[in-house]
Amino acid sequence: MEESQDITVNAGDIARLASVGRAAVSNWRRRHDDFPQPVGGTASSPLFSLPEIAAWLRRNGKSFEVSLGDLVWQRLRTSVDDLRLGDLVGRVGAFLLFLSREPEAWREHGTRSLDGLAAATDDLPGSPDLRLDDLALVGLVAELAAERGPLDTFEFLCERYVEAHSRQLSVTRDDVAALMARLTGPDRGRGKGIVLDPACGVGTLLLHAGASLGQEINETNALLTAVRVLLRGATARVVAGDSLREDGLAGELADAVVCDPPFNERAWGYEELTGDPRWEYGLPPRGESELAWVQHCLAHVRPGGLVAILMPAAAAGRRPGKRIRGNLLRTGALRAVVTLGPGGPDLWMLRRPDGGRPPSQLLMVDASEDLSIVEPAWLTYTGNPEAELSGDSRTVRIIDLLDDEVDLSPARHRPQQGGPDFLRDFTAALDRFRDTSATLSEAPPALELLAERQDLPTTTVGELAKAGLITILQAPAKMAAEEGPLPVLTADDTAMGTPPSGRTTLDPALVMVRPGDIVTTALGVVRVLTRGGAALGPQLTLYRVDPQRLDPGFLAGFLRSADAARVHPSSSRLDVRRARVPMLPLSDQQRYGTAFRELFTLEDRVRETTALGETLIRLGFDGLVDGHLRPCDQGV
Repeated sequence: MEESQDITVNAGDIARLASVGRAAVSNWRRRHDDFPQPVGGTASSPLFSLPEIAAWLRRNGKSFEVSLGDLVWQRLRTSVDDLRLGDLVGRVGAFLLFLSREPEAWREHGTRSLDGLAAATDDLPGSPDLRLDDLALVGLVAELAAERGPLDTFEFLCERYVEAHSRQLSVTRDDVAALMARLTGPDRGRGKGIVLDPACGVGTLLLHAGASLGQEINETNALLTAVRVLLRGATARVVAGDSLREDGLAGELADAVVCDPPFNERAWGYEELTGDPRWEYGLPPRGESELAWVQHCLAHVRPGGLVAILMPAAAAGRRPGKRIRGNLLRTGALRAVVTLGPGGPDLWMLRRPDGGRPPSQLLMVDASEDLSIVEPAWLTYTGNPEAELSGDSRTVRIIDLLDDEVDLSPARHRPQQGGPDFLRDFTAALDRFRDTSATLSEAPPALELLAERQDLPTTTVGELAKAGLITILQAPAKMAAEEGPLPVLTADDTAMGTPPSGRTTLDPALVMVRPGDIVTTALGVVRVLTRGGAALGPQLTLYRVDPQRLDPGFLAGFLRSADAARVHPSSSRLDVRRARVPMLPLSDQQRYGTAFRELFTLEDRVRETTALGETLIRLGFDGLVDGHLRPCDQGV
């Protein structure tokens, strides 16, 4: 791909495009007199000419490739300053929406057809004039859209935009967003599928909806949200403005509301909104903006409709909000409080009262270790609020919560252990801990301690891949891994060493794993697979070796040791091309591979022992406090 003469890159861009760490770029600048000089930027964040950088890298034998996507992104970054970058990405999105809706007009008339852009995108928020003046950029974007499709092109640009503004943008976790969509889906609330997000950000929570309503205080983000939803073929109405102060969707009722509001905002409009009719459950205290968002969401959902809203953990127990929490419980509006992580946030599930009898129980779930328990618990509870639940899910009588504190924290209401069940659980945990810990002394491999460090000739994974010894594969973009006939190896399966738990549909683009494949996660977990037959899941990278020339256990060990070498500081992905591997005969590789496999086994046993120890400790404390255990002279 030919680099445009006026495109600039910063040190982070160079590191990403050359697949090295930022420290390597700093070293190149310091050690090489011929490294290109900055052409702009500041002393702390200089900008370099992309063609000059590309020429220098190629001249010095550095791996470097500018894809069409990178070229488009860098041209965007070069065209405007960071404050206007989001607006430019939004305008590109409007053009991509035009391309998806008027493909024939573009093919026949090219840039002349842009006169029809405003009419074709009149359902976008903001200025009616969203044309791009840079026709060279228009051509590059159109070329990228022809290669990847308008939707994938825009998602790529949005991903880069969010990465570049990670400190200013708060984006809901993908797994949490998908969970909220499932919990509020039409089959959960008998709705028709119209979903509202009154604080939609860049649209993460609305991407799972069929028909969307949204409001966002930032005009640029409102535009990005609308484009992302509309490019998926869904209907959307997104308005810009402050939802609490200037409700742009007043009178609109959705079938479900999802919301990830800003936390701990004191300037949310307390003074001017004192008499607002939305405060059906009480005037939100000045320091409890989240309770204003809860009531705003309830005011915008039809009777019987569901609300899923993320809340700070402290909102479940802060004294100023206890009156509103009590009213939410008494009316049956609040149905569940779910802990999503040790420090929060919590997920509150609400249902707007419709005149029916409110439930007498509140569902509480501690899903800080496993999100998968939430949906089954919610389905059981909505089917029968009086049903008995197990594990980290339970129902609590609302009358027991209406005390002086009205504390709804799930950790505060963890179920006590029953006698027979506790005896079984404690005994099983104790036996498993003893059995597992007893094997640790035999687990370490036999390793010889050398008096002096042994230097071995090395190469890199990148060079091995070029030589055909390694094939590097990844799952298709936007791969679904929730349902279908084909098993999928997920990142969680790889981290825990468990069988494939995902499911997907048949697709020629799927990567099927084989025994001997090496799989790594974005967090640095490395495993050599012993079984095949599953599809490679998202966020995993697979390394398939030529077993006649390279031992998989040998390579896996050095990939594991490369975990500290990142593509750049903000990334957790292994820097594969830079990982160094000794050049050894296959017989020596196999010896190393055996030792590495034994260390991997030891790592799994230590992890299992740690988990069992934590369970045993928790049960020990619970048993002593609840009266199911007592100290004895000999110990247990």
